[in-house]
Amino acid sequence: MMPEPRPGSVPADIHDAVASLIEGCCTTPFAVLGVHEAPDGGVGVGGGGGGGPYTIRTMLSWAETVTAVWAEDEVPLVRVHPDGLFEAHCPAEAGRGSYHFQVTDRSGQPFRLVDPYAFAPGTDPGRYAAFLDGTERRAHQLFGARREDRDGVAGTRFAVWAPGAHNVNLMGEFNRWDARCHPMASVGSTGVWELFVPGVAAGTHYKYSVVTADDHTTIAKADPFGRAMELRPASASIVVDHDTYDWGDDVWQRDRPTTQRGDKPISIYEVHLGSWKRKPDANPREGSPGWLSYRELADDLIPYVRDLGFTHIELLPVAEHPLDGSWGYQVVGYFAATSRHGTPDDLRYFADRAHQAGLGVLMDFVPAHFPRDGHGLARFDGTHVFEDADPRRGAHPDWGTLVFNYGRGAVRSFLISSAVSWLEDFHFDGLRVDAVASMLYLDYSRADGEWLPNEHGGNEHLEAVTFLRALNDAVHAECPGALVIAEESTSWPGVTHPTADGGLGFDLKWNMGWMNDTLSVMVADPLYRKALHQKLTFGMWYAGSERFLLPLSHDEVVHMKGSLLGKMPGDTTAQLANLRLLLAYQWLHPGKKLLFMGGEIGQPGEWNDEGEIAWDLLDRPGHRGLQALIRDLNRLYVANHALHLMDLDPAGFEWLDCHDAERTTLSFIRWAPDWTDPVIVVANFTPVSWTGFQLPVPHAGTYRLVLNTGGELYEMDDPHELAEAFETVAGELHGRDQFVQMDLPPLGVVALVWEGAATNHC
Repeated sequence: MMPEPRPGSVPADIHDAVASLIEGCCTTPFAVLGVHEAPDGGVGVGGGGGGGPYTIRTMLSWAETVTAVWAEDEVPLVRVHPDGLFEAHCPAEAGRGSYHFQVTDRSGQPFRLVDPYAFAPGTDPGRYAAFLDGTERRAHQLFGARREDRDGVAGTRFAVWAPGAHNVNLMGEFNRWDARCHPMASVGSTGVWELFVPGVAAGTHYKYSVVTADDHTTIAKADPFGRAMELRPASASIVVDHDTYDWGDDVWQRDRPTTQRGDKPISIYEVHLGSWKRKPDANPREGSPGWLSYRELADDLIPYVRDLGFTHIELLPVAEHPLDGSWGYQVVGYFAATSRHGTPDDLRYFADRAHQAGLGVLMDFVPAHFPRDGHGLARFDGTHVFEDADPRRGAHPDWGTLVFNYGRGAVRSFLISSAVSWLEDFHFDGLRVDAVASMLYLDYSRADGEWLPNEHGGNEHLEAVTFLRALNDAVHAECPGALVIAEESTSWPGVTHPTADGGLGFDLKWNMGWMNDTLSVMVADPLYRKALHQKLTFGMWYAGSERFLLPLSHDEVVHMKGSLLGKMPGDTTAQLANLRLLLAYQWLHPGKKLLFMGGEIGQPGEWNDEGEIAWDLLDRPGHRGLQALIRDLNRLYVANHALHLMDLDPAGFEWLDCHDAERTTLSFIRWAPDWTDPVIVVANFTPVSWTGFQLPVPHAGTYRLVLNTGGELYEMDDPHELAEAFETVAGELHGRDQFVQMDLPPLGVVALVWEGAATNHC
């Protein structure tokens, strides 16, 4: 609301206050600018405007003339300082009414401006208090650039948290980047600085000019709560309108709490949007990366993933980041979608289209660390605002980044609000939290003497634990049905256990043990795999400890690790057979599924973020066949209840034979909850075809073949076809009284379903 003139609000020495304004160090702008009672007679003017009991001031460094205009009066202001301070006296009736400035710049162009200092700060201080104590879950509604109407005047309210600053000024296109024109008001002792600027519309570029308390150094900072940013190397924040997108995913949103339960199929296609596919004229080294827009990706990527039968797309971080090569894992814009692919509404369009196609959208979320870029969070106000001040906790030795101070309530509110904003504002269906292990342990990647123990002398980061529990509780309370997935590589207990029971509260945890053990077997020469047999079975010993997701992610195909296909031994034919074996084993093993882009077509080279997937491989039968296998595995996973209803329940898994190290085979049952519709799986990790292989089964009768990775469907040079069905033979084998007999394909996986029960197959 528009304030009354402020009697007695002018500092005792108005000249000192004006001097601080000119220097960009004004801490009390509402005491200097706008309309005031004028017992001092003004600054350097002998009246002006015909005299009167009020003084009006404005700072417009780029203006040539300024006139204050009321409904029935207008008063020309006089330049009282060469840097652009204008002042005039005005009569009482004018001083108490609404007004605007009529301004001409030095080229003679006219402008109509409404004075920001005619509007008192108006945010609820109670919500700022909640932000500071760590309980505010939607701080993005308080901070950043929010479009508002005040007293019928449209504009933008800016608010930023800079508790250690001497003062904060706002600069942007609206003041020709002269921050002295818009000093912000301090909101009590909260450390918050706020200003409503009339006329600032969506699309306006801006930054905060933060003046440090110790030496009054000026730092130009992007908005930590900004909803959009310029593309690197530019770094300004951009004002955007809120809640303008017309969503069409009501049915998806309604059903999400059911479709994302643990007993539902979840198979995730992990993708880096900048290198899934590029435009034909892409040339990154000459400044033409050829990125597809979010809308183009909606047209191409969503149908592709849907056709392959995945249930979800997981996006490597799409929060704004300055370095392409960080793949989004060094974030500066925790509330801003990267402009590499378009506008925030374009990203909403992508999520909307995915939902209408029946696909969930997950996003990688990075609360573990942030980069040191000067325009970002690092030493935001000249002090350690977001990061821990002690480098033994606040600096990450591996990545050269800074670590959040999880013990600070406002930092927890900032990160939790970021998570909620992605889920609510972009309708994302879940977050994969990156680098959780680095958050949980104070000695993570640190040698003795380089880390600071907790208050009990241990290496557990107690404040990070508190934050992670609060994060998961907030997401589950505010965003029903949303998933939170931990990339956590250690044996920390209870990662997916409820917070009420002392757990961290995640919905799923990446099973890094399964991934490492399985790949260590697959990369070995098949002749030596029998010595590694226990690595294939070890995962089931701890399967009930957490709710697991099986990842073959981007982390396994970068930094000289080679591609999935490149890891496999042998010539191309053998590599493709091994990769079919690996992927089928992953899909039929208990746990949700994740595969990084390119793995589905057997890309031979490791991932290159400056290129795209080697799509020409699909002209080759073996690679095209591998893609067909992924399509069949997803259909099999969705169609057979035994493969997903008890995916996270160890009772849904039973070994048939886990001791056949000599032939390096494994066989097991996947059960449905009513112990019907079992799926029988046998995998052969050698290049030998085991003739007359006897597979124990739970029931007598007929078993139908639903998967044979060695079959001609997958376009291999030497297919090994099997019968469509097998009849059981009576006889004891591994504690069973029935078995079926077949020729087990080399480097193959076979799956059977019992025909004695009503089953839904692909």
